[in-house]
Amino acid sequence: MRGRALLLAAGLAAALAYPLLVPNYLITVGMLIFFTAFIGQSWNIAGGFAGQTSFGHVVFFGTGAYTSTILQVTYGWNAWLSWPAAMAAGAAVGWMIAVLSFRAGLRGSYFALITLAFAEVFRIVSNSVPFTRGGLGMLIKADPRPENFQFRDPIWIYYLALLLCIVSILIAWQLTRSRFGARLVAIRENEDAARALGIDVFTEKVKVLTLSGAMCAAGGTFYVQKYLYIDPSIAFGVEKSVEMLLVSMVGGAGTIFGPLIGSVALTGINEITRWLAGVVPALKNVQPLSLIVYGIMLMLIVARLPDGLMGLFRRSAAKPEQRRA
Repeated sequence: MRGRALLLAAGLAAALAYPLLVPNYLITVGMLIFFTAFIGQSWNIAGGFAGQTSFGHVVFFGTGAYTSTILQVTYGWNAWLSWPAAMAAGAAVGWMIAVLSFRAGLRGSYFALITLAFAEVFRIVSNSVPFTRGGLGMLIKADPRPENFQFRDPIWIYYLALLLCIVSILIAWQLTRSRFGARLVAIRENEDAARALGIDVFTEKVKVLTLSGAMCAAGGTFYVQKYLYIDPSIAFGVEKSVEMLLVSMVGGAGTIFGPLIGSVALTGINEITRWLAGVVPALKNVQPLSLIVYGIMLMLIVARLPDGLMGLFRRSAAKPEQRRA
């Protein structure tokens, strides 16, 4: 236990010192790792801990992004004040989808597909209604001051992404120690048995999707404040849902640090493949090279490491007799 605490302290110290030692480009890469880990953890809370696999988690991401942007651009809200409002909107959408889906008795692949359908409906609506400016998207005025949630120095947005990642890890850690988390694990393992034990399955699943929706909406607000632009294809495109699912599955769904490990792996692969495409002539025309590598890696994880990279690390650290068992 002490060794684990020392390892965590060393990791945190390295993360804090990292932007002070590297160029701006690598600071941005670090920010992407922690941001992707955060939104991956938002998926992991529902999909990993509770077993409510979602293919359309981007619906919460887009809800948060559009809510904060509309409040700022149309109604003149301060960016920091729009952030909790966006989280409340994401929680409300999570609650709505959970109630409609779980009242209808949807579970497993049916629930996964209905979340994808909701994301597509939100994309079509945001592409059509005037207050989102349709396909033109919405642009936030650049005014790089901390009070506007904008920073001239990338180091501050890096530290904010790190803070979000730490908060998400603490939430996951608390789930492993709470009765709420224990009930979610029981539902994940066997929903009918959990109901027979007296667990209110419907209420617990609604609560976890509401929490997950609020977290993912916070990620949407962070994203739009970083890039100052959002449109329907970014806000509700399936790519973000795949990214959240991938980092959790690769790192280890249902684990505390799985999304962070998966984010390090996938962001590293993305940067390496981008570099290779730039220096290897034969790869210059292979545009989705990173996606090809993602697919191969996911197949290997599913086939050989069902517990993800965290499972591999645990087995490597186990004693020989435990490994044989």
